[in-house]
Amino acid sequence: MSKEDALTLRYQETKKVTLVGAAVNLVLSMAQLLGGFFAHSQGLIADGLHTLSDLASDFIVLLAARQAGRDADKKHPYGHGRIETLATSILGAILITVAGGIIVDTVGRFFTPDRLLHPSKFALIFALLAVVSKESLYHYTKRAGTRINSNLLIANAWHHRSDAISSLLVIAGILGSLYGFVWADALAAIAVALMIGRMGFKLLWQSAQELIDASLDDETVDIIKAAAQSVDGVVDLHQLRSRQSGGDAFVDVHVQVSPRISVSEGHHISDAVRHAISNAFPQISDVTVHTDAEDDCVAPDCSNLPTRAELLQQLTNTWAKKPDASPLNKDNSNIRLHYLDGRIEAEFYLPMPENNLNIVKIEQDFKQKTIASTDISTVKIYFSAENK
Repeated sequence: MSKEDALTLRYQETKKVTLVGAAVNLVLSMAQLLGGFFAHSQGLIADGLHTLSDLASDFIVLLAARQAGRDADKKHPYGHGRIETLATSILGAILITVAGGIIVDTVGRFFTPDRLLHPSKFALIFALLAVVSKESLYHYTKRAGTRINSNLLIANAWHHRSDAISSLLVIAGILGSLYGFVWADALAAIAVALMIGRMGFKLLWQSAQELIDASLDDETVDIIKAAAQSVDGVVDLHQLRSRQSGGDAFVDVHVQVSPRISVSEGHHISDAVRHAISNAFPQISDVTVHTDAEDDCVAPDCSNLPTRAELLQQLTNTWAKKPDASPLNKDNSNIRLHYLDGRIEAEFYLPMPENNLNIVKIEQDFKQKTIASTDISTVKIYFSAENK
């Protein structure tokens, strides 16, 4: 399945689950509000407002899922997953606002006892209906969220679970009032509000962690490390960074390989690391691997050293008076440079001199002159007839 098809399927599943939840919340909120009004239950009215806020959040989830499922574009190269994160933040803020409103109203009734409501047995029917409906929505939504890896749907599922628990508190409050504890229903309303506020704060906190690019959890990071280190040719890894964006995760890692291998082999190793990480954790949509010849977290900085072009100019100037002895060939392909440990090491591949008896002296003179007149610290020379 292509990524585009997967995104389409993800949105369709989210849309179906959310519409089902919205329909249930619409019917249930009206039943709770009317039941609370006619059965005189402050707790049931609070629960009805809670359910009404769920209806608003359902549409936020639906809108966010549609926008988050769009493909990456020029202005959003990492995709639109953060829209889902933003929607989760809005959902959390709505819950905290609803909780605050319920608490303010209920506390006001404590100071004016004549405003306290006295629920009838009829209110229990609506509270039981809410428990059954919300618990069913929890299981339905959580299964779908797990199946398509949607943090937003999973958050909404736990929201349904908290609603079911709050409805149980409403039942306890109604029963307490029926048995003569006149404050019980109001206390249940406050308990429901506190649960709503707690869930809202939790959603806001989780979203904030994503928005500030908090790392993935420790267990996932350990899986990523193990996958990268299992690749043949990886000496070590460092600067592993990860972040979440909606249903997607992104990873950056520096992989240390042997400093003497070719660029193409290093690139091949980094590709293998990328595939290993993606296979170990399928939710990761993008892996960036930086290949290092040494651990640049602790190794001396090489950024102030001269470039290849500058070194070639130094060598040209050094051998200007003896062009026949110059180590440079036409395309300079016989020189390999290694920027390691804050120094420059150079390997020269030179033609075999005509008088092999002088090869040691030629090599010593060449090294001394090169090191004395250039920024090269170490010189290695390889003579070969093939280099002629």
